[in-house]
Amino acid sequence: MKSSRNWAVLVLLIALLGGGGFYYWKTRIAARLPDGIVVSNGRIEATQVNVATKLAGRVTEITVNEGDMVEKGQTLARLDADDVTAQFKSAEANVRRLMRSREEAEASARSYKSQLQLAEQMLDRARKLNKQSFTSEETLQQRTTEFHAAEAAYASALVRIKEISEAINAAEQDSLRVQSLLDDTVLKAPIRGRVQYRLAEPGEVVPAGGNLLTLLNLADVYMTVFLPADAAGPLAIGSEARIILDPVPQYVIPAKVSFVAAEAQFTPKAVETKEERAKLVFRVKISIDPKLLRKYEERVKAGVRGIAYVRIPPAESWPDDLQVALPE
Repeated sequence: MKSSRNWAVLVLLIALLGGGGFYYWKTRIAARLPDGIVVSNGRIEATQVNVATKLAGRVTEITVNEGDMVEKGQTLARLDADDVTAQFKSAEANVRRLMRSREEAEASARSYKSQLQLAEQMLDRARKLNKQSFTSEETLQQRTTEFHAAEAAYASALVRIKEISEAINAAEQDSLRVQSLLDDTVLKAPIRGRVQYRLAEPGEVVPAGGNLLTLLNLADVYMTVFLPADAAGPLAIGSEARIILDPVPQYVIPAKVSFVAAEAQFTPKAVETKEERAKLVFRVKISIDPKLLRKYEERVKAGVRGIAYVRIPPAESWPDDLQVALPE
């Protein structure tokens, strides 16, 4: 019973503090906002990128841990590549075998071409001698037959070279395909970011498409807010905004509007009261400059709640309370 009373007191205290904070904001801060500046609450979000396997296989190594910063192209994990390596070696051997076959076919074609040239010369000579009655029709017919045989043999050799060349092209494409599979056993970071989740460990067998890691793209950090139509209507991409986070209210973070929904929606349940949810609002995305994020990336944390202020016409400047203030 005593424990239950303690919990009840704690919950009541949190409610009073939250209510007091809201009352202070409503009466002391929101009341001071000039015309043209609208406010809404939200939380910091960052684009998440899943690092997934293209192939099914056993994880042999994961080189990073949760919280690590990784660079684009950095190796993050490896899968068992023994089978794919064997396929690649077989494909490469097949290409080399076909290359040798083509060399042999080309040598044969050169020999057949020489035989054809000789047969052509013998046929021309036989024709001249036959006209002068120095050789018989039978000899002329024999030379003609030899010429056609040499011509057919040479044509067949050329066809053989073409067939082997096509087989080499197919084998090379197969080798490239297997090389691609081999490359896919090494998972690299698609972006620069922070490791948010490590979802597998060495020794685990993962299916094709299985997620191994989740990265936070710290160059794409934003807050999503919901504004009424009269505020969202005049907004344009690039409109200035300010973000104040609950844990560090002494800092004012500059931001800009990067997205305004084309259609209105009901306010999400977690945002406002039931009465407010009956109104239609527009979803607005407020993004922080990537250069600023890079400077303070060690402080960036997704999920932190705060308040966003957006400047719309006719406002031309920010009040003193909303001038940019950043950590040293």
